[in-house]
Amino acid sequence: MNSLITLLTSFIILFSIPTDIPYASLEKAMESNDAKVIVDLGKDKVLLNILGKEGAYNHSQAELILGEFFDKKPKGTFTYIFKGKESSDGIFAVGTYTVKNESFRTTFHFRTVKSESKLESLTIAD
Repeated sequence: MNSLITLLTSFIILFSIPTDIPYASLEKAMESNDAKVIVDLGKDKVLLNILGKEGAYNHSQAELILGEFFDKKPKGTFTYIFKGKESSDGIFAVGTYTVKNESFRTTFHFRTVKSESKLESLTIAD
């Protein structure tokens, strides 16, 4: 009986992890400094908090602001610390963007809009 419960619990956990979040695309875009790809995953307005510069921006503005960050901190590596944390507020993923000897904690927050996960906010902090 315990084996059956363990098996059922495993299936529930496996199928409850959101699969429509483009983790691989985000990782590739972070490493290639492609602000457009990241912003295009977002809602009409994307909340950005990049090193203390915070606001809600349309896609073109968000792309410029994120692009400025990548211009100042180019060619970094990106690794996920955690992905798939689902809550009533949406889905979170946390990673680290590392350039030379600097590391930046990166948090992505997705919200489901019309059955599709859209990037709601992006935070990059040191």
